[in-house]
Amino acid sequence: MVGMSFLLRPVQLLWKHRYIIRQTVLNDIRARYAGSILGLFWMFLYPLLFLGIYAATYLYIFHISVSNFSPAEYVTLIFAGLIPFIGFSDALATGVSSVSANANLIKNTLFPIELIPVKAVLASQATQFVGTMILLVAIVAVGKLTLFALLLPVIWFFQLAFCMGLAWLLSSLNVLIRDTQNIVSILILMLMLISPIAYTVDMIPPRLAPFIKLNPLYYFIVAYQNILVLGKLPPANILIVVVLLGILSFGAGYWLFVRLKSVFFDYA
Repeated sequence: MVGMSFLLRPVQLLWKHRYIIRQTVLNDIRARYAGSILGLFWMFLYPLLFLGIYAATYLYIFHISVSNFSPAEYVTLIFAGLIPFIGFSDALATGVSSVSANANLIKNTLFPIELIPVKAVLASQATQFVGTMILLVAIVAVGKLTLFALLLPVIWFFQLAFCMGLAWLLSSLNVLIRDTQNIVSILILMLMLISPIAYTVDMIPPRLAPFIKLNPLYYFIVAYQNILVLGKLPPANILIVVVLLGILSFGAGYWLFVRLKSVFFDYA
């Protein structure tokens, strides 16, 4: 029963306030691009610019290639690794400061403060959603789309759970220790460098594999690349870790947030 309540309480909270979450997420997305010349078009442009930089670096500077992959197919492999990284990094970057940046909502009895990190994470997924749509079109164009792509919502679901848990955890710590958001910025940069965005598992030197596998993004990126570009089911150990990361982060992050929120009023 304890184990079930560990997950049921946050799930019940999100379901109960699903309409508030939906409206605030849409408002956050509009506000994010309000006032810019290109507006919502940035959701298309940002992942494409990011991909262009990555593809040019690995194709034309490092001359990286994957066996049995054409340059166009290799670009889709990069994109399949880049898209979840963009979603993850945006979720952490906005989630960590979500509570401290909305001190007015902390004292608002009509809006549960547990929803603040949640809406930050969900709003940050707009770019990943648009990028994923572009990627699916590209995969169809290069003939790499298979039935394994149907697992995309499942992998994304556990990625969202993982990000929400981290957002609850990090936003709590950031209220108490404002250096947390600066540390997270550095951590995101480090994870980008050691994530298998532009290479497959087979290309990782055996002596480095144990260190790379300490990166939680490794498992999500490998899962995305397998189902979307490589056209196969991810290894069982990858799927198990993806599920466990999502469940444990979601439950533990909420548990810590609830226990720390009573002191938020003193720091808001």
